Amino acid sequence: MEMEDIEDVLGPAGIAGGGAAPGLRLPLAAVAVKPKRPRSSRVAQTRPQPEARIPGTQSDSEYMSGQLSAFGYAITEEPEGADLWLINTCTVKNPSQSAMTTLISKCKSANKPLVVAGCVPQGSRDLKELEGISVIGVQQIDRVVEVVEETLKGHEVRLLSRKTLPSLDLPKVRKNKFIEILPINVGCLGACTYCKTKHARGHLGSYTIESLVDRVKIVVSEGVREIWLSSEDTGAYGRDIGTNLPNLLNGIVAELPADRSTMLRIGMTNPPFILEHLKEIASVLCHPCVYSFLHVPVQSGSDAVLTAMNREYTVSEFRRVVDTLCELVPGMQIATDIICGFPGETDEDFSQTVNLVKQYQFPQVHISQFYPRPGTPAARMKKVPSVEVKKRSRELTSVFESFSPYQGMEGKVERIWITEIATDGVHLVGHTKGYIQVLVIAPDSMLGTSADVKITSVGRWSVFGEVIEGSVVAKETQKHNHSELQEEYRPSQVEEATCCGTDSCGACTCSDAAQQCNPGPERSENSTPQSCGDATHQEAVQSKLVRRNVEGAVKSSESDTAKQVGEIQRLNVAARRFPDVDTILWGGLAVSFATTVTLIALLAYKISSTPSY
Repeated sequence: MEMEDIEDVLGPAGIAGGGAAPGLRLPLAAVAVKPKRPRSSRVAQTRPQPEARIPGTQSDSEYMSGQLSAFGYAITEEPEGADLWLINTCTVKNPSQSAMTTLISKCKSANKPLVVAGCVPQGSRDLKELEGISVIGVQQIDRVVEVVEETLKGHEVRLLSRKTLPSLDLPKVRKNKFIEILPINVGCLGACTYCKTKHARGHLGSYTIESLVDRVKIVVSEGVREIWLSSEDTGAYGRDIGTNLPNLLNGIVAELPADRSTMLRIGMTNPPFILEHLKEIASVLCHPCVYSFLHVPVQSGSDAVLTAMNREYTVSEFRRVVDTLCELVPGMQIATDIICGFPGETDEDFSQTVNLVKQYQFPQVHISQFYPRPGTPAARMKKVPSVEVKKRSRELTSVFESFSPYQGMEGKVERIWITEIATDGVHLVGHTKGYIQVLVIAPDSMLGTSADVKITSVGRWSVFGEVIEGSVVAKETQKHNHSELQEEYRPSQVEEATCCGTDSCGACTCSDAAQQCNPGPERSENSTPQSCGDATHQEAVQSKLVRRNVEGAVKSSESDTAKQVGEIQRLNVAARRFPDVDTILWGGLAVSFATTVTLIALLAYKISSTPSY
């Protein structure tokens, strides 16, 4: 059947009068969907209001997941048993598209219905790999249920036309119930020559300050402990609606709890749009409830390369951003991105980039090799030989890894906010005010709390600490129906695809999840995520977090929770205790011996009582 727009499949009025529906997004990982209940007329019953809008960043996954869950579908991590696969994609790099192609091939081999969402179908709708497959664009994910339903019926649908921004209050399934990824705008104002994200995300579209502040109030009441502002370019916020980023930040900060139980993390921003607001942004970064951390991609240390990239700033302007923030914000941490081997990059250009990284010794850098994206101006430029690109990438990686950014922290006491479980199943992951990752051994009951820790040792990617007894504070909040849709945190294992959202003009710059990529000891030959936030400088912690069973974790019943609403609790760290093995063995032997004696006695009694003839 020929691919059609969903409006054509459903008819002018849609199903039962026209139904727009609700929406998921997993970074390049197959999402399996199992219907849990009949779905005959659900579309009509769940049609959103005309002004409904949806964020266009990594939080798309959470929104689509919430929409499908609310509509009666079960999200599973076992694709073989699923009724349909849903793949969400990133268009920044070729490996992401290659991963998508591999998944599509696997899905076809498994003979499963398939829906592809995200930037790839939006920006490259004529890809041969997408032929015969249902696709949904980045600003239409509030209608993911329609696409899933029609695909399950055997229809091929295409929903790619851009509408208005979707609503922020659609049902949502957070990957981490303590972290809210809040999109503040979609699209960008840039025109980088290597970037294809703008083809998918479009021009800048900002949410109003009122709608964002209202969302903050809701998520704080739901017990969220970190709010990540996400965007293709945070600094450009509001330029399309007559406001600016400082106004938004001040409005949000005013709603954060005074007890610092909820922290705010500002998303990725390109240099051009924050230069005029540096002092105001520095003031916000100094606020007790805001992490002193900012992701500012530089991409190159050469003005000549930046001009070829059409980045709209100079190296000196980038330096001014970094120098001003580090001067005005105590403990300021800056993350950045570098593209190695951009077309026309000379040895001298690359040397300038290396010198820039050496000068600032950034604790977090995402190093990637240039990939030509079809349809972009950079794809037509004369390329640097791939051998040379790889050589430069390895050299810059070696320089970066020679730094010891956390040297001197050992013995210090820091306040951390704990929201995750490390891959090793032993540590919890917390972050300091400067968003430095701290690994501690503690029970799961400390998730969602803050505590004072003493730094015991430092690594290249993380520091390790011990919780100071009596310093743990957790504020219980009322349960809401919305929170029932939340799941335990299970980040994707796909490195290239999970590289968060994207800087609209950057190589996986992760504005909204920038700090979610977890570098492991093995790094791709083509992309070197030296640090991408949340678990960025992790040593033992890699890209998948697993659940642990630690005795001492508090599992409160609903009645217990109700009694503790609004109370501040002091939680003590409890060590695991196991029954003594010898005791168990001796106990088992004793029982066996007693049983044997009893049986012998019964047998002897039976023999003696039997009459002889």
